[in-house]
Amino acid sequence: MRPLIQNLEESKIREVANAAIGRTDVLAFWFGESDEVTPEFICDAAVESLRKGETFYTHNLGLPELRDSIAKEMSKRHGLGRFGTQNIAVTSGGVNALMIASQALISPGDEVVAVTPLWPNLCAQAVIMGAKLTSVPLKPLDGAWTLDMQMLLGALTPKVRMLIVNAPNNPTGWTLSAEEHQLILNHCRLNGIWILADEVYENLYYEPTSNGCAPSFLDVATPQDRLIVVHSFSKSFLMTGWRLGWMVVPEEILGSVGKLIEFNTSCASLFTQRGGVVALSRIQEITPKVVAHLKMCRDTLIGQLKTMERLELSSPKGGMYAFFKISGHTDSLQIAKRLVSEAGLGIAPGEAFAPESRDWLRWCFASKDLNRLLDGAERLDNWIRKN
Repeated sequence: MRPLIQNLEESKIREVANAAIGRTDVLAFWFGESDEVTPEFICDAAVESLRKGETFYTHNLGLPELRDSIAKEMSKRHGLGRFGTQNIAVTSGGVNALMIASQALISPGDEVVAVTPLWPNLCAQAVIMGAKLTSVPLKPLDGAWTLDMQMLLGALTPKVRMLIVNAPNNPTGWTLSAEEHQLILNHCRLNGIWILADEVYENLYYEPTSNGCAPSFLDVATPQDRLIVVHSFSKSFLMTGWRLGWMVVPEEILGSVGKLIEFNTSCASLFTQRGGVVALSRIQEITPKVVAHLKMCRDTLIGQLKTMERLELSSPKGGMYAFFKISGHTDSLQIAKRLVSEAGLGIAPGEAFAPESRDWLRWCFASKDLNRLLDGAERLDNWIRKN
């Protein structure tokens, strides 16, 4: 076993979840997924595919009809006619797409910059590929996390191979403005730096916009830019367990991406892709309802958390997480474990995402039952009062 792999840290979110094994009284909000099931008509499409005997391999890059549907959806959101199937690769989940992007671009010793706190898989993937990883930390201001743009641009020297950005951000809910996207893109163009943009929360955005989603690098980039944008069916289509995602890439690297898909998974499963085709064809029946409900969840939970003493937080503009700090408690892993054992409440430790968020906690508010959120908030309030 490579020493680098042996030394990778295990998930601290899983460490907390493992502490609750066997307990039925714990309200769990630690994982980044809704507790609502996939819409029935998407499931029906997959079942019908299986019944028709579609249990074989597909093209490495995905079903032509799915790639075409994705390209049209991306063009609808970010500029009509700007994206075609020559820019789209279907993958076995968003995390698979992110790993393939790292495999395609990073060589051992390459310098990679990541804006953190960040979902730990993204940093780990770069490290697995042998990168020298530098973090540019977001900074909390009255509970809202902000980017020091000059610090980021200063870190993006011509020696840097790739920048990793996740916005809307997991865990903080931080987002980039259109102007910030343009500024970062211009700087990376000038220095020949690739951008890997994790935009899987693009649709989960609660501010008014003309296209109904968060600002994106695709709004300001050309198809030829050194930009890979990763998306997933998981969050806004309620399809986390389906493991279906996609990449938007420059045409010149699509063939190499196809080869890497072959060497990783061969292809996404055919019946899940049939579900993806139907999901995109009926997106207006799914995503607006999901976003409206998540906004209600956000407002319900944040409203309760803001009534509690000693909490620092703000209302996130995007994503599905409340990210907060309890004054006087600095070890989020131990806090999270104590909340499980003493309050029956399961939330994720900020330490899992970056050293700078060691004393923060992440609560996934994607719950079909608002009362479940209220119950959890009451458990947290009672625990804080006792401690």
